[in-house]
Amino acid sequence: MIVILLVVHVLIIIALVGVVLMQKSEGGALGIGGGGMSGFMTGRSTANLLTRATAILAALFMTTSVLLVVLSNQHPSPRSILDTGTKTQQAPSTPALPTLPPAAPRPAAPPAPGAPSAPPAH
Repeated sequence: MIVILLVVHVLIIIALVGVVLMQKSEGGALGIGGGGMSGFMTGRSTANLLTRATAILAALFMTTSVLLVVLSNQHPSPRSILDTGTKTQQAPSTPALPTLPPAAPRPAAPPAPGAPSAPPAH
């Protein structure tokens, strides 16, 4: 259902862009159908038709946008690791390791040599 609605949404977007580009531009040469459509329809009827088509396509665009949001929120499942939050997982228990006998004590370090108190005689 979402895929079909998404395809319809994209088709509406393409039609809306086409209708907007066919409109006569008010200032500058931004529109495609500037003045070369004199044989097709008169200027006034073309403006009314394109204005209505733009309004209808805009309403359909908004409707499909809202429907896509509503349909996507019906199944609120996390879609990324960031959406899942922080869930602590317990590590699998490891088998008990055999205990080793205590290590022998280390021998004491030799005392540090002291500084001589008097200089050696010559």
